[in-house]
Amino acid sequence: MLVDFHTHSSASDGALSPRDLLQRARQAGVTQFAITDHDTLAGCRAALCGYNPGAGETRLVAGVELSCVWSGVTVHVVGLGIDLDNPELNAGVESLQQARLLRADKIAQRLEKLGYANALAGARAEAGSSQLGRPHFARWMVAQGHVKDANEAFKKYLGAGKCGDVKAYWPQLAAVTGWIVTAGGTAVLAHPLKYKLTRMKLRRLVRDFVAAGGTALEVLSGRQAVDQTRMMQLLATEFGLLASVGSDFHRDSPWHPGIGVEAQVGACRGVWEQLQEAGSL
Repeated sequence: MLVDFHTHSSASDGALSPRDLLQRARQAGVTQFAITDHDTLAGCRAALCGYNPGAGETRLVAGVELSCVWSGVTVHVVGLGIDLDNPELNAGVESLQQARLLRADKIAQRLEKLGYANALAGARAEAGSSQLGRPHFARWMVAQGHVKDANEAFKKYLGAGKCGDVKAYWPQLAAVTGWIVTAGGTAVLAHPLKYKLTRMKLRRLVRDFVAAGGTALEVLSGRQAVDQTRMMQLLATEFGLLASVGSDFHRDSPWHPGIGVEAQVGACRGVWEQLQEAGSL
């Protein structure tokens, strides 16, 4: 059985529209699916508009991926089965969007000091109705001929430790997790290995996440070594967490997986089981 609880549409930094992303999931034979755009509910709303699956069709779960900070580290929490109309969640998402705008302004100021004028306007134009982020600055730099491709833009200007690596004023992990829980959703700690924490610090992160109301761990994210997946399954079991899986799909690429992940999580209980019981699927 193929599922996928972590994907991105053009509402944030993905290439496909929400409707096209859902259609791609259908074509791939994904049975349970979530669009989890960064800090916006717009993609999920668009996909759900007029969505009325028949028997045997892909079941769409309301989702989002929210940015937060823990112990000075930027962390992402995925919310699944959320109430898109929940006031607290919507207020929280609005605050994240404002934080993104402030970060974008700082990135633009730094780029302009290096001689790249009109960076903010250019990035906004590239973003259109999408959530503004560093990929849009990268696209603008490519379009202007400042760099040959997005990889060069991140390597020289936007990646970790570069001038465009501006830390946004994200809320704390506990607050963001609370928004998801209040909205009736399942809070999932996204791609835990991407934070490059020591094993001890990762366990501290998971412990604090559970204390805040988190109930699931993404044990498989994208292309991941088998031993890493087993390690994440053991971590989920240790803390009594459900297991989630996702491709973290953004666009077609030979270096990244397509949509759809096998629903195999060892001895762990899959998050899709809880979603079914809660009526979110």
